Amino acid sequence: MKQQFGDGYAESVAKDYVLAELGGRTIDRALAEGESPKRVWQAVVATFDVPQTLH
Repeated sequence: MKQQFGDGYAESVAKDYVLAELGGRTIDRALAEGESPKRVWQAVVATFDVPQTLH
């Protein structure tokens, strides 16, 4: 996340941005509810323009 968004913005995205791919949850909420980090990252990649090198 920090490589993609930078230190400050990564925290904001994880806390505030609701992803449809995570069932309408934020990244933080999905992780807190037991979603695997791999699945969460796949949702981030599907939602944002993440460079191939970070996939």
